[in-house]
Formats: sequence, structure tokens, C-alpha cells
Amino acid sequence: MSNWEKQITAEVPRLRRYARALTQNPSAADDLVQECLERAWGKQTQWQTGTNLRAWLFTIVHNCFINETRARNRADEYLDQVKQSETGSYSDSNIELLNLQQCLQRLSQEHREVIVLAGLEGLSYQEIASVIDAPVGTVMSRLSRAREELRTLMAHPIPDNVVKLK
Repeated sequence: MSNWEKQITAEVPRLRRYARALTQNPSAADDLVQECLERAWGKQTQWQTGTNLRAWLFTIVHNCFINETRARNRADEYLDQVKQSETGSYSDSNIELLNLQQCLQRLSQEHREVIVLAGLEGLSYQEIASVIDAPVGTVMSRLSRAREELRTLMAHPIPDNVVKLK
């Protein structure tokens, strides 16, 4: 296995987490990661050795997601996902995680992606700015607003018997 293949393979779990946070659907996330890997492989010569491979791959995932979002109506799919997730049963130990997941789903896409990139993936402001193609100041303010909104949502979760529409 070449060094390039080893580096790409090492990033796959992070790409999957980011894709799942974006799509809220494991199957769609796997498709998104597959598309990212295909594009990365095809554009391997465009990546510059010594630059941040993770940020480059996250940028590809982000752009693929944006392209897919523009191509179809996400509202119907989102409602289907909510209905599917509400049919499962959860143990007491998973309630807080479920609450976090539901609160993350309620964030706007822009807020959700910066929260995931900073909090889960540990990317710097500069790396996030590179991934989402926005100025660092925008990333900082978006992340601040996203954290505040998430804190508020976590403090006041929606009861299970209330219909959740976005």
C-alpha cells in the first residue's frame, strides 16, 4: 500500500463522522464518503504534498454534500429520517446522546458543520475556514452562535410527544 493510500485510509473514520453529521443518515453518509474518495483519487495530483490532507478531504466531502443538497429537496428526506429515528427505543444511558443528536439536527446546516468540525474533528478555525470556504472571522462567529444555540437547545429539549418540524 502506498503512502498516499495509507494517509487516505487513516482519514476514512473522520470523513464518515463528518458525513454522518452532515447527512444525518448513515447510508447517505457512506455514499458521500465514497464519492469523496473517488474524487480524491481522481484528483490526487491536485493535492500538494505537505499540505493538510484532512482539510482537503473534508473540503471535498463538504462540496459533495452541498452539490447533493442543491440537486434535491432535503425537506422530505429530513422528515422521513425524523420519523425513522423516533420509531426506535432507547435505554436511559442513551437519552443524553439522543438529546444531543436531536439538538444537532435542529441546528442550521452551517452551525452543525462548524460544531462538528471544531468539536468532534478538532479542526482549527483556519482549517474549518478552508473546508467551508469562508473567512476565519465568519467561522469564529458562526461557531460562537452555534455553541450558544446548542447550549440553549440542550437545556430545553423538545418533549418526545411534540411533532418536530424544521
